[in-house]
Amino acid sequence: MAYDAVTPIHAPLRLDDPDAHPWQAACDAVVVGFGAAGACAALEAAHGGARVIVAERFEGGGASTKSGGVVYAGGGTPYQRAAGHDDTPQAMAAYLRQETGGVVSDAMLQGFCENSRAMIGWLEALGVRFAATVPPRKTSYPAQPYYLYYSGNEAVPAYAQHAAPAPRGHRVKGPGMSGHTLYGVLRRAVEDNRQITVRRQCAARRLILDRDGAVVGVELWQLPPGRHQKRHARLARLAERLHNAVPALADRLRAQLLQLELRHAQPVAIRTGAVVLASGGFIFNRAMVARHAGKYRQAWRLGATGCDGSGIRLGESAGGATRHLERVSAWRFINPPFAWARGCVVDAHGARIGNEETYGATLGHAICERHGGRAWLVLNRALAREALRECLGGRLWAFQAVPAALLLLAGARRAASVEALAGKLGMPGAALRATLDAYNAAARGERPDPAGKSAAMCASLETGPWLAIDISADSRIFPCPAITLGGLAVEESSGRVLAAADGAPIPGLYAVGRTAVGIASNHYVSGLSLADCIWSGRNAGRHLAQQPAGGRQAHTHQETTHEPTY
Repeated sequence: MAYDAVTPIHAPLRLDDPDAHPWQAACDAVVVGFGAAGACAALEAAHGGARVIVAERFEGGGASTKSGGVVYAGGGTPYQRAAGHDDTPQAMAAYLRQETGGVVSDAMLQGFCENSRAMIGWLEALGVRFAATVPPRKTSYPAQPYYLYYSGNEAVPAYAQHAAPAPRGHRVKGPGMSGHTLYGVLRRAVEDNRQITVRRQCAARRLILDRDGAVVGVELWQLPPGRHQKRHARLARLAERLHNAVPALADRLRAQLLQLELRHAQPVAIRTGAVVLASGGFIFNRAMVARHAGKYRQAWRLGATGCDGSGIRLGESAGGATRHLERVSAWRFINPPFAWARGCVVDAHGARIGNEETYGATLGHAICERHGGRAWLVLNRALAREALRECLGGRLWAFQAVPAALLLLAGARRAASVEALAGKLGMPGAALRATLDAYNAAARGERPDPAGKSAAMCASLETGPWLAIDISADSRIFPCPAITLGGLAVEESSGRVLAAADGAPIPGLYAVGRTAVGIASNHYVSGLSLADCIWSGRNAGRHLAQQPAGGRQAHTHQETTHEPTY
């Protein structure tokens, strides 16, 4: 059960007379999941006067707190201007249109771009801090003290010809990977709001509907206070800490978490006018990944234990439609070290995979979708030495430098000729030779690079000896992290879940963040998922708070009515 230790979801409970049901608590909205999207939904709903319960299976944070804390924003933010970069909402939308691929409407995309400056201002008002320092060259994640960077493909020629490039990755100021800093601000804002009650160790397992299919409540299963709750919290924290180093052990701990919930959690029926599903994607649900996105089964699961598709499955149980569940972002970052991005990436047959200077998710998508997950980075000794010096120079994050150095020192295949290298890799020598000959011609300036790589990024690989590093999706020394991007289909203006039967909004049911289809649901760009969580969460919270009194519960003067004591 370890790998499939996912939240059990029950069929909806349908009531002919909701008033006669033995409710144990009441509120205006229940937000399922306490990551960035859920926190933003709760804050906006409370700001509009709604009484909110946040139900969190663990302690909160989810994938948001494990992220790099990058918020994608532009159109002329104060930090772009301070760094000397001009940007407009139109240029931002023109770039993102190339990445989103039509998964959201032009109107929604334009609205997001026009309001991204205000989004940064809203976060600042809560206490989030940004800065205008830009790293000297392209990187997948900037080291200290840099906080504004080109976080996607903005400056790649194929994209820049359609939209003026500008740095739009706004990294939150904070120590280390600053996702925990961003989430800490959101968490404190929620906990300080008297309109919001947070229930931890509390999973949503069933939606409650009226005879017309409208959501009128939710069944939560909560561990009682005391030793079971404390043990659950300890196991959850340990599983998250061990996931990167010992994933099999982390999965066994997740199985224990589920068994603890199944044995000791107690049901609580909450009457509410709205349920907001904000529990993340489904990368930790092996069955869902196999069914919808089998090409990514070998990639590294990036996220948190709660990313098990529970919110998506709850929405489906009420008749909600899903879209783009096959969309997964696999991150094959080969910069830094910068010299790696000047090499040549080939597949198992010696064919070039694509432009190595593109954003890591673009390269990872090509590796997984079109090349069977197999990929090799070909360098020569000069580039390898340059890369090793960068890894050992103390200016990179450990998660960037250590795997790269290990692969350069002990994980590479080496050969004195291109043909001999191809033989060690099990690929045709003539194919690899032809690929490198075309690449070298572009590096010499004799022709444009076939993959559209910038001339300055093409380094000649004519002089050996040569080496190849395995950067395939299943590498454990150099993991290829993956997150799911598709989810429940929603009405773009409100986040209301759309019914599979007729495409109409399901009354009282919302989905946000990676539980829903949004701006980040086609191709990933660093910061776009967090920005989408903030954007979609706020939209849903505002919408539900603006509904007529009849669309919310009348019992807003107190959260609990028949709450059992443990």
